[in-house]
Amino acid sequence: MPYPSPPRTPSGTRRRTVLASAGAVLLTGCSTGSEDSDGGTGGSPSVVERARARAAGESTGLVKRYDAVIAVHPALAERLGPLRAEVVRHAEAFGASRQASPRASQTSSSATPSNSAAPSVSPPAAVPADEKDALAELAAAERTLADRRATALLDLPGELARLLASVAAAGAAHAYLLTEGAK
Repeated sequence: MPYPSPPRTPSGTRRRTVLASAGAVLLTGCSTGSEDSDGGTGGSPSVVERARARAAGESTGLVKRYDAVIAVHPALAERLGPLRAEVVRHAEAFGASRQASPRASQTSSSATPSNSAAPSVSPPAAVPADEKDALAELAAAERTLADRRATALLDLPGELARLLASVAAAGAAHAYLLTEGAK
């Protein structure tokens, strides 16, 4: 009597894994203790202000990456528009001024941090000519930034840590959507 073959497990990242990771990030951000939401015992206001400015600059840089990909690959505008709009909202949540349009077709304006901190995520020098490669590069930028934010939130007080955790989880989900949607 032959044994049935084991079920085939798909390779790559699975939705359940991404959601579990996002939940872990959110739980980490929510378990920072009883610090005040304005930066009480977890860090001085200057540390909090610098972290907010850095996060706003990073999100602004990510918006510029989306703009660059959309400019080179206009066929991706409909797919990338909602993700880009969410990154604009992230930048605003961290204190970037409301200068970025949620419409991806308006690439000339972009969110700029209200502080003079330079974005840590700079736009690519050149967007790959292949759509799949451009999406992979954008997903890698989202993933790298989400990982950096998940690490940074451990050193920040309450409200900012929770915001950073939430945005890191969203970035991980964006990376998943950018890579899995291309398959």
